[in-house]
Amino acid sequence: MPNYLTNEELAHAKGLLDRMNDIFQHTVVGQEGLRRALTAALLAGGHVLVESVPGLAKTTAAQTLASAVSGTFHRIQCTPDLMPNDIVGSQIWNQERGEMVTQLGPVHANMVLMDEINRSSAKTQSAMLEAMQERQTTIGGVNHKLPSPFMVMATQNPIEEEGTYVLPEAQMDRFLLKEVITYPTPVEELEVLTRIDNGQIAAKSSATPITLPDVLTLQDACRRVFVHETLKAYIVDIVNTTRGAGPQPVAGLEQARARRRVPAWQHCAHADLPGNRPHVRPQPCDARRH
Repeated sequence: MPNYLTNEELAHAKGLLDRMNDIFQHTVVGQEGLRRALTAALLAGGHVLVESVPGLAKTTAAQTLASAVSGTFHRIQCTPDLMPNDIVGSQIWNQERGEMVTQLGPVHANMVLMDEINRSSAKTQSAMLEAMQERQTTIGGVNHKLPSPFMVMATQNPIEEEGTYVLPEAQMDRFLLKEVITYPTPVEELEVLTRIDNGQIAAKSSATPITLPDVLTLQDACRRVFVHETLKAYIVDIVNTTRGAGPQPVAGLEQARARRRVPAWQHCAHADLPGNRPHVRPQPCDARRH
């Protein structure tokens, strides 16, 4: 017998998501698409690639999400001279102990921000492959598990900007979602100035952060949301439509780059949890087809 969500579990999940959203919206003005993408990827166990020009609160959004779930946060600023050991860690000689000791890199955190990932070389970008896929790093032949939950939010500048490297296909495949964010509206920019002036941006939210075990509970809730077989077939059709060259048979999918089927309905399931629905509808899948 399938172990679907009960009404009590659904209400509990909605309460946790509401607390996360309250903390996020207290600090970040607008950027609803980014908030939904980060939350969906976190609950689906995936990673997010964000493309935008600098200065649109991407770092603030990642820090806020980490604090909303009581998780650790590390930021890695990618530059052309960044080396793989700067990300995963390395072994250093301890003079007092007379032996090599392991120093874990900044990738060992619940939320990792890879800022301007396409300004680093392909060799450095590949250092993230094992961490993002296997949830572990290897230093000196020893595997080190990453904390759970673990999520990477990587940002990239538009590829036409000077000093950028194209992300290799293997690296792109590690991201569940890609979100392209634009400048806020004039009303939102005015709200940012108002919050800075009255101190609300720096003030702590009145909402209580959820815990890391709560995140694992939400991830389990997403896996237990009912998905009809017809809707699974619909998701597979969308994925197959995006593959290959030539004209797209379904209108509106020209920019689609879906790569993983199972998380597709998992982060669609996240979209229905706040609406107090224990099942997935076609609309969230349509909204996330890109």
